[in-house]
Amino acid sequence: MSTATVPVPDPEAAYYQAVEEFFVSRRGDPLFLSNPDWLLIRKWRQAGIPLRIVLRGIADALDAHAHSWSRDRNVGSLAYCAAEVDVARERWQRALAFEGEEGMRVEDALAAFADALEVAVVGASGAVVARDLARELRQRAAEPRDPAALESWLAAQEKALVEALMADRGAPAVAAIESAVDAELAPYRERMPARVLSQIRRESVTRRLLESHGLPRLSLLQL
Repeated sequence: MSTATVPVPDPEAAYYQAVEEFFVSRRGDPLFLSNPDWLLIRKWRQAGIPLRIVLRGIADALDAHAHSWSRDRNVGSLAYCAAEVDVARERWQRALAFEGEEGMRVEDALAAFADALEVAVVGASGAVVARDLARELRQRAAEPRDPAALESWLAAQEKALVEALMADRGAPAVAAIESAVDAELAPYRERMPARVLSQIRRESVTRRLLESHGLPRLSLLQL
């Protein structure tokens, strides 16, 4: 007897969906998110705030509301939670800057990126970028660093790497990845603003392309 395979949600879309479901369930109201709410989640995602940090901020905001004088009034928008999400983000970033997230040191993360780049099977253009990037990652792992500047640098390096991988793979292979992403995101097309869906699509294509070569996202902030 065969068992139907449950599709795994796209990791990028799952971030948005998890925030929506958590907020709606905690708010206790069946209304779903508005366009400004989706754009706020997009802002958090673009800032690289991990899902658990966003959910922690939402929980803190709604817990505070439940004990406030206005507790009999429903929270009407996700924007109500924005300040507490910012507080949770600041606590997390301080921990990341001084100790590394959950005990993981930044230099260890950079070394792990370099390890993956050195063994990845890629084409000619990708090999050049991967080799040079691995060498620079090892140099930066041994130097003092500013987390925000490092994250910005990693984003630029990832973009260059992805462009090289796309050139090696060729337009038909890239189009196949994009088609697979579009098919998976189809259920969200009517629910999300175009800007949000565009970001999810871009991040999903990047993730899938890197994963097809055994490479992680080059970010200290990714899930």
